[in-house]
Amino acid sequence: MKPSYANISVKPSFATSRLELSRQALEHNLAFIRRQLKPDVRYSSVVKGNAYGHGIEEFVPLAEACGVDHFSTFSADEAYRVKNCLSGPATLLIMGMIDREQMEWAISNQVEFYVFDLERLEHAREVAERIRRPARVHLELETGMNRTGFEPEQLPQLVEYCRTHSRALTLAGLCTHFAGAESISNFLRVKHQRKYFRRAKKWLEKQNARPECIHAACSAATIRHPDTHYDMVRIGILQYGFWPSPETRIEYLQKNQAEDKNPLRRVISWKSRVMDLKTVKAGEHIGYGTTYLANDPMKIATIPIGYAHGFSRSLSNQGRVLIRGRRVSVVGMVNMNVIMVDATHIQEVERGDEVVLIGHQDGKEISVASFSEFSSQVNYEMLTRLPLDIPRMTIE
Repeated sequence: MKPSYANISVKPSFATSRLELSRQALEHNLAFIRRQLKPDVRYSSVVKGNAYGHGIEEFVPLAEACGVDHFSTFSADEAYRVKNCLSGPATLLIMGMIDREQMEWAISNQVEFYVFDLERLEHAREVAERIRRPARVHLELETGMNRTGFEPEQLPQLVEYCRTHSRALTLAGLCTHFAGAESISNFLRVKHQRKYFRRAKKWLEKQNARPECIHAACSAATIRHPDTHYDMVRIGILQYGFWPSPETRIEYLQKNQAEDKNPLRRVISWKSRVMDLKTVKAGEHIGYGTTYLANDPMKIATIPIGYAHGFSRSLSNQGRVLIRGRRVSVVGMVNMNVIMVDATHIQEVERGDEVVLIGHQDGKEISVASFSEFSSQVNYEMLTRLPLDIPRMTIE
């Protein structure tokens, strides 16, 4: 696949680092996830948070080329970006924010969206009647997350409203979201949520008001609670090659007696290059302040990325990168635009050498988890903080 860059404000060759997305890794992950599902369960690719930092404009066409035809976003602006980079038909679902001004665009383009309060449902009906196109709505139920959603006792009123205005409102879905399915500590809470949602599903079926699509499972629930797959699953972190939590991975491996220590493959790699080399004498401090003292003569390589690029300042004196297949340590404070690493034992290091911040090099790996462990960020947070203006490119 030819490398491509999209929606960036800097010429790729001018950038100080780049993100690479692997098509082979994504295909591998999608195949793994689909093996967990029954053939009739639909797959929705969750691309909120700029596709978890991978870049909507790069990831969506890549996922589309791998056979994905349903995308879920948090907001209308993300859905707009997804629609503008699709090459074929696909279903778009907004799970969160959509302003009154954005609803006409969504309904006109058959973009589906959650409704979790009566005001939004009524406004959807008003817009749909005015433009004479039905709004495809998904009723979100509050089952214990206590974030957004209708209370279960509101279902009769909602169903009656949708029936009364059936020309304007299409009941496209019934959904909920589990509060921490990735952790055993939430087992009882999620168990109760599953029970409440099943009751609502059965009630709708008895009323002959079953929506087109019933969905509840996120990545963690897809792996840990197969009974929640229903008609569709909404997969975010798994498709990018990350587990929702270490215990999710351990539980899967134990249940399946899997030989592969990790059946997922990281889609993303982050790379830069050596900007400068400097020899520091013993007894000298490196970088801002006095956080690092050279006990012996050292060779320092400067890399042109810093906390402005998403390399957390909390990785000062703790982070690692790969140069010429060797894992080297960040020394001194992470600056806004640069980090310094200890290249003392890499005799052949040169300016311009590739530096791997996340990914593989000569059999070694720097994982996103290593950032998370040192910076107290979860994978989700670190990935979504990768700036929009870092060029993304697709590779085989």
